[in-house]
Amino acid sequence: MEKDISLNQELRKENQIIIKAKGILLTIIIAVLSKLLVTYPYLSIMGTMVLAILAGIAWRSIFDVPESLSPGIDFTAKKILRYGIILMGIRLNFSKILESGYRVILLDILVIAFAITLIYTLGKLFNVQKNLSLLVGIGTGVCGAAAIAAVAPLIDADENETTISIAIIAILGTIFTILYTFLFPALHLNPYVYGIFSGSTLHELGHVIAAATKGGSTSLDIAVIVKLGRVALLVPVAFIINAIFRNNIYKNSGIKKISVPWFIMGFLAFSLINTFNILPKPVVDIIIQVSIFLLTMAMAALGLNVRISSIKSIGLKVLLIGIIGSIVISVFGYIFVNALY
Repeated sequence: MEKDISLNQELRKENQIIIKAKGILLTIIIAVLSKLLVTYPYLSIMGTMVLAILAGIAWRSIFDVPESLSPGIDFTAKKILRYGIILMGIRLNFSKILESGYRVILLDILVIAFAITLIYTLGKLFNVQKNLSLLVGIGTGVCGAAAIAAVAPLIDADENETTISIAIIAILGTIFTILYTFLFPALHLNPYVYGIFSGSTLHELGHVIAAATKGGSTSLDIAVIVKLGRVALLVPVAFIINAIFRNNIYKNSGIKKISVPWFIMGFLAFSLINTFNILPKPVVDIIIQVSIFLLTMAMAALGLNVRISSIKSIGLKVLLIGIIGSIVISVFGYIFVNALY
């Protein structure tokens, strides 16, 4: 009898693995497709992660996604997403960020604080859901899709809120990247300062690279350092958001509980590994590519869980606060870099 029970349990586990594998395989297919699409002109501005979300949404709209694939898709959207965020920490080198000077670090802190506060306040004025306002603010201020994906579980945001926020940041980031490129001659900034301006105000690392290239290698190098400074600040931002929201959840019961976001700690650990040059560069490069692919799979999963009707139901208010916030932050960044440099 005990052998039969044990055998049944093993069969159930095997079936669960097979069921999950089918959904995971679909996200892998979409991730690979996104990597191919990003090689085309114009699409390269958006990056693989943004394309994966759009491809996931399109796939669900065109093809039927069977319910049997949901366990694997959900596993990718939650677990694999966190593994991708952990590995993404290997991009950071804190020593290089510190070497860029206190003014760059100060600018990064001010932009993040200003973006989150401004967009969250605009959300209140326009009666936008709190989670959406906060996620759009974090995506704008910190580092786009990765920041939104990292913070969403800490505030109990659902997948629709997460995906819609990422989609809005993707759209606005692409638009502003194009605007920066065309406005470069009119901004009257030398390449170094233009790089600081781009790195401190654009949404995704891909957007920063695309826009800063216009100013040459000097612009690109400093832009990436400034942007990675904002990525590094994801750790304290996540802890602050986590502390605020967990305290709010438990304050009525008289219990104070702050959960430790383990994947953010993993992100920090990998950052320190790169900072102290523990791993050789070829290994670091491989980890970066793996992290990008895992995050691309997770974005595909988020897209697959979105229905067009749910996006329409949100309305234009969320997009509007994102637009206003992005414009104000660009102006703020431009004034600040002119004052400091």
